[in-house]
Amino acid sequence: MRVDPRRGASPPFRNLPPGIVAPAKPALEPRSKGGYSDARVGSVALVGAGPGDPGLITVRGLGLLRRADVVVYDRLVDRRLLEEAPRARRVFAGKASGAHALPQGQINALLVRHARRGRRVVRLKGGDPFVFGRGGEEAEALARARIPFEVVPGVTSAVAVPAYAGIPLTHRGVASSFAVVTGHRCASEGGRRVDWARLATAVDTLVVLMGLERLPELAAELVAHGRAAATRWGTTDWQETVVGTLGDIAERARRARLEPPVVTVIGDVVALRERLAWLDAPALALRAVR
Repeated sequence: MRVDPRRGASPPFRNLPPGIVAPAKPALEPRSKGGYSDARVGSVALVGAGPGDPGLITVRGLGLLRRADVVVYDRLVDRRLLEEAPRARRVFAGKASGAHALPQGQINALLVRHARRGRRVVRLKGGDPFVFGRGGEEAEALARARIPFEVVPGVTSAVAVPAYAGIPLTHRGVASSFAVVTGHRCASEGGRRVDWARLATAVDTLVVLMGLERLPELAAELVAHGRAAATRWGTTDWQETVVGTLGDIAERARRARLEPPVVTVIGDVVALRERLAWLDAPALALRAVR
């Protein structure tokens, strides 16, 4: 089946080669079974759904999803993935800035409760569970409750969105290092603040997730230290890309009426987009700055 990448994926997902099927049933049993003796206890899989395009989920993640009894999913998960688990109970646990369907503590308790009732639970999270996805907190809660769990990595938007916008994070002769940080205000509340001054000179490319609301502030911080960049809605049918400088990227984003999710890319690699932009589709905004 041939798929036009500009039209997005449709089942069967374009990233699954012909002939690839879900792993056999024994291979999908939870991998962290050691030390758990209660036969009635179910399991939890923390599955990365990828950055938006449903075709970017892993084969293992898709296999676990198809066998799930309960799916607890996030706001940015493509609904076509939920259709892969038609018999599963679906629980929405999405979060947006200032609006959480369920507090994190309740999500943790929900996973434990369903697993203790003998159910196979898939916690379907956008991107990768362990990259600004609070998957580590959920794993800790499951470990404390002695619930068998596994982590299925996902394709993080920090790498995928720039790739879909034609911006490699590293490139010979241009950039040999990159860092990923969150621009969300909550990241520094009760914890270590992002040291923008150090980051501005420590790496060649800087990727900022969840930083749209603070884009003017972040741009000013980075301009003061000689660095800059920005991004949004990558890998989906709504991809849109805006390119500028740190001095004008916030205004360009405002004029383009960008809304989250946004990924910001900062560094000389942004200039490569002029030659490498292989996918330009209206409605995913990647903000990038030279």
